[in-house]
Amino acid sequence: MPSSQHLLLKQFLTAATGPLARRRPQLPAIRLAVEVAALFHFVPWNVFLEDTDVEGMAAEWLRPVGAHPKRVLLYLHGGGYVIGSLNTHRALVGALAESCQLNTLAINYRKAPEYPFPAALEDARLAYDWLLNQGYQAHDIMVAGDSAGGGLALALLLHLRDAKVPLPAAAIGLSPWIDLAMPKGVERQACYEEARVLEALEMQNWGSFYAADTPHTHPLLSPVKGKLHGLPPLLVQISDAEVLHDDVVGFCRKARLTGVPITLQVFNGLVHWWHLFWRFVPEARQALNQVGEFTRSIWATQLPAER
Repeated sequence: MPSSQHLLLKQFLTAATGPLARRRPQLPAIRLAVEVAALFHFVPWNVFLEDTDVEGMAAEWLRPVGAHPKRVLLYLHGGGYVIGSLNTHRALVGALAESCQLNTLAINYRKAPEYPFPAALEDARLAYDWLLNQGYQAHDIMVAGDSAGGGLALALLLHLRDAKVPLPAAAIGLSPWIDLAMPKGVERQACYEEARVLEALEMQNWGSFYAADTPHTHPLLSPVKGKLHGLPPLLVQISDAEVLHDDVVGFCRKARLTGVPITLQVFNGLVHWWHLFWRFVPEARQALNQVGEFTRSIWATQLPAER
């Protein structure tokens, strides 16, 4: 059963739905609101922040004390491809870096509708190539992301595989958005409150902002539609109360049938983006700890020659 802290969070989100539905905030207002909210989120004390530049793209390193010197995590933040930034996800990425004990590179990829597909994917590829050029080996890199960033991470894997570029050691999707055609109607009662939030913010339009003239079924927009063979090990976390739950479970089933080593972790009754609230929601801390365990298990199985 979800914790009392999560129940409080859910009650707050549910209470905000009515005012949001009446006002129908426009995208600039939503962007500003999430940036302001991020002012109250801080990275863990033993994680150090370092601004950097990836071929002209704003980025930053989050370096936890004791991180492995040769291994790295590339993080792609969520936000429906239209909101979010280094600021909005800095605390989450810092907590994840600490859990995994990995120096983590977060990038500020371009957003729609100003920069539609394939801008975000091009920026993710740019960051991956930049890491390789910095001397990191592909088997010492992992890629992770939440929501749209999780979908982008999986799209990057498909792109790298088809381009015959060495793949990372593994990838991690935190409630990944892997089908750009968001469900029109949600039958499961567990998703009722979340569906109302999606409607209030008109998030059903966000996928179209990113896709622009490209069909939503394009595998680099909706990885669930793609061929999933030949991918590295995957960790996917989802809640059974999320609108994205059924799509994610279907993706994992399809990936497993093609021989992809995949770990699916389903949490009970949690809201989308629960990971962002790791400071006071215990399920979020549990989820991040399980990501850390996954990363260590992947590298523990590598042969000495691969290290």
